[in-house]
Amino acid sequence: MSLHPKFSKPPSSQILLYASTDGRQKIEVMLENETVWLSQDQMSQLFGRDQSVISRHIKNAYTEGELQEKSTMQNMHNANSDKPVAYYNLDVIISVGYRVKSVRGTQFRIWATQQLKEYLIKGFVMNDERLAEGKIVSGVSYFDELLQRVRAIRASEKNLYQKVRDIFATSTPFF
Repeated sequence: MSLHPKFSKPPSSQILLYASTDGRQKIEVMLENETVWLSQDQMSQLFGRDQSVISRHIKNAYTEGELQEKSTMQNMHNANSDKPVAYYNLDVIISVGYRVKSVRGTQFRIWATQQLKEYLIKGFVMNDERLAEGKIVSGVSYFDELLQRVRAIRASEKNLYQKVRDIFATSTPFF
């Protein structure tokens, strides 16, 4: 059963299905312009809190200057409604996830903090399963992008080693 009706969306967007680790929570997530979009209702389902709580946290994020409404919210038409529905991008979802007090909010913070910690320590974070699937998202193959970046790093390493060899070659008479 779908938790959210299909919505009218630009052809460039995709619908992804988010499922909780226990498989009981499923939410359709719209992916567009390399970010995900959720309504307040979907966020309330995601974090297990009333929609009024989600609304308050969103309002506070805007009021405190953490986020700008213009760049993080879009009104989109829903196939089952005449009125547009406000959808919020990943920046808002993360902000709400760090503000909301619930079991699912805590699970989200643990996951997000692990991702951030891995990035800060290693310099990268990888979703092995997603890369292995090789899905093209919003017209982009991130696996191909990763390959290009690794090749660029390897090429710069070769240049660095060549420069070190050149330095040793020119300094040999001095030793």
